[in-house]
Amino acid sequence: MTGRRGSLRKHGRVALAGNYIPLGHSAPKLDFGLLSRHAPALAGDLVFGRFCVPRFSEYRTADHATLVARARHHLRGANMTRQMTHVGEVATFELLPDGDEICGSILVVHGWTSESSFMMGLAEPLRRSGFRVVLVDCPAHGRSRGDRTNLIDCAHAIVCVADRFGSFDGILAHSMGALAAVMAGAGPGPLPHPVSFSRYCLISAPNNFSGVTERFAKRIGISVAARRQFERQFERVARMPLREYRTDRFLRIVRKRTLVMHSRDDHEVSFHNAVEMTESCEDATLCAFEGLGHRRILYAPPVVRAVVRYFRGA
Repeated sequence: MTGRRGSLRKHGRVALAGNYIPLGHSAPKLDFGLLSRHAPALAGDLVFGRFCVPRFSEYRTADHATLVARARHHLRGANMTRQMTHVGEVATFELLPDGDEICGSILVVHGWTSESSFMMGLAEPLRRSGFRVVLVDCPAHGRSRGDRTNLIDCAHAIVCVADRFGSFDGILAHSMGALAAVMAGAGPGPLPHPVSFSRYCLISAPNNFSGVTERFAKRIGISVAARRQFERQFERVARMPLREYRTDRFLRIVRKRTLVMHSRDDHEVSFHNAVEMTESCEDATLCAFEGLGHRRILYAPPVVRAVVRYFRGA
């Protein structure tokens, strides 16, 4: 038994040198709770690898493929390009307004397990309002390459896309994409440099990333020791303590006008995250909604109108 555990642990270390542990198709069947009681360090490493595969997320619905096929229809008029970045090849989509005059440029970032096509309910109205809109599929999402990614990789991709397409007047981001967006704006740790966005619009954004990891660890059922090892891997990748993975902290660094939009009935990222952000950041304003949950908020007419008004400077 000792020799087997030692062999597994050695394999885990080798895999971690490349940032991820290859889990294979059997990963969802692992009893992480049981493993965490006997080998917490190994369990934490494996849970990190599991977390970093978006297609394994419990938030991805059974009809995801059907929804993707429908949503991508709305991107048919976009200019799609593939850009090689330091974290792999990512797909980008550029939408241009109908007229010759462009009133500004907006970068749009989706949430975890999602893709650019699901942001078209907001991107298309911005295009019709005169904006050049660029959407990015984060690494391992949508039509970008790869199976595994993490928050820092997503932020790194945002920096690379911003460098490729030139200056942006603002950035619109949903859920975990919002945390990656403000991280890209602040430019901490391994990111090459900060990106200067004039304003931010953050929809259904988590404020404290440790809350995300805690919820995931509880759902998987791992021990406290295994959870700590799981979280250490994020600290290793980002080169900063997990407590500094905070949206409000990054907002205080960038010090730009920010609109925080959140529905009070969001059961995936609770409303208190938006309250924390706006109470601790003087440049942030809260726009609260009722009955829109975590995803319907991306298509609701009152939200669309508020987003367009905000980026138009009203």
